[in-house]
Amino acid sequence: MKTLQNILVIALISISIISCKSETKPEVKTIETEVKAESSTYQAKTLDPNANYAKAEFGIEGMTCAMGCAKTIEKKIAKMDGVKSAKVDFDRQLAMVEYDDAKVTPNSLEEAVAKAGDLYKVKDMKTVEAFSNETKNCKADCKMECCKTKDDKKMACADDCKKECCAKKA
Repeated sequence: MKTLQNILVIALISISIISCKSETKPEVKTIETEVKAESSTYQAKTLDPNANYAKAEFGIEGMTCAMGCAKTIEKKIAKMDGVKSAKVDFDRQLAMVEYDDAKVTPNSLEEAVAKAGDLYKVKDMKTVEAFSNETKNCKADCKMECCKTKDDKKMACADDCKKECCAKKA
């Protein structure tokens, strides 16, 4: 039994001595990679300054998350030739796209959404003068200073509010 223990101890010591390197310098490998910035791909597109840009707003059904679904659709639309800007708001299930109406049609926008995923469906597409988030609303403009909360947790203007956003609702 002692002989077996001695052989094991000698084997372990031999393995540890053989496996240890005498050099303390780590091995360094250099790998060349190509880095592309996402924002540069959108800025690299040349937009026609003489083009007639239209704004479309439409709902998107089937989105389940902001980072996966909404960003995927937004990138697909933004990469289209003739699209000046694209924004997909997951919370409101709404897409807002500014595009050159000579190069892009509402049907091509709908096809781009469908190509982003089988689950996504466009609803209520309309051409607008200004996007709905550009219009004034009480919650955004008043920052809840003049708003009061109703029982159903929606924001409403206070009766004595003099701000422009609340005056329109009165």
